[in-house]
Amino acid sequence: MIDVKTMLAMAIESGASDVHVNTGMPPILRIHTKLVEMDLPDVNETEVKGMVLDMIGADKYKKFEENKDLDFSTTIDDGHRFRVNAHFQRDTIAISFRVIPNEIPVLKDLHLPDVVSELTELPRGLVLVTGHTGSGKSTTLASMVGRINSMSSKRIITLEDPVEYALTNDKSMIEQREIGADCTNFASGLKHVLRQDPDIIMVGEMRDLETTGSTITAAETGHLVFSTLHTVNAAQTVERIIDIYPGTQQNQIRAMLSNTLQAVISQTLFKRIDKPGMVPCTEILLCTSAVRNCIRENRIFEIPNIIETSRRLGMQTMDHSISEMYKSGYISREEAVLRAANPAKMDKDLTPSSNDRVVVEQLVS
Repeated sequence: MIDVKTMLAMAIESGASDVHVNTGMPPILRIHTKLVEMDLPDVNETEVKGMVLDMIGADKYKKFEENKDLDFSTTIDDGHRFRVNAHFQRDTIAISFRVIPNEIPVLKDLHLPDVVSELTELPRGLVLVTGHTGSGKSTTLASMVGRINSMSSKRIITLEDPVEYALTNDKSMIEQREIGADCTNFASGLKHVLRQDPDIIMVGEMRDLETTGSTITAAETGHLVFSTLHTVNAAQTVERIIDIYPGTQQNQIRAMLSNTLQAVISQTLFKRIDKPGMVPCTEILLCTSAVRNCIRENRIFEIPNIIETSRRLGMQTMDHSISEMYKSGYISREEAVLRAANPAKMDKDLTPSSNDRVVVEQLVS
């Protein structure tokens, strides 16, 4: 029988970011975007059930059987932590593990734009980090909170499902509340957090109308609030927030959002070519008066153009970020073109002109 802690220790040694366990096949690792079979035998149904029971115990297992999905975290003997989702597929249990690094990365080591560090110094408002699953949102948020913790005396309260990075008090006082263990749900936690004297609130994810409304209200009341959404760019983020409300409330939420939103960081990870690992490319929206007017007046379609023409203020499009990462030698030309919003333009921009080639040839000769 495969021991879950031994399996996870092997995954850490392999440099994996994720581990997937399904009945009838060996465990699968994700290493730098690629899926790789572990050198272990096929896992049977009894073994998968045993793994889940070992991690959560009999009481929580009953809840899992009722709900068919359960998010939690687990730790192995060497201290490495994992975010875990247990679920059912084809009437059998499956498990997905996400490796949580032991140390919170310093913001400057993540190759994020300097403006991201500046956002941690805001006195109030809502800052959103968005992207698809596995795009590094949690790491970016943890690094931003870590920077505040190392520089300022603040009271920071996080609401997470589950708690991922373990934050240690430095100059700030930090409380980390786990959904299901320390509070019932995000909305309930947010309702009470305002009575706990926070300076900064981190909400793991704006999942539904109630959580979204409570998060925006917290930002409206003078707190600095960080959260995430599964959206791929700034314009889509604004639209998603507005669309979650009934039509009769959308004018009101546009006004609220235009006043509270400070920035949207949309990111995705690229495989590095200079060394093993991943690097984020980012779109940055800063809420200037022009952006606030667009949100208030429902002219969301103008936001991409504002980002494009406001680079001097610290904004940038995703394609600009991709181009810069390629030129810095971090990512391949092929992937830069393939994943650009405008592949034809990216291909042209990354192709040296005839004059450039002449200069290069002269230097070489």
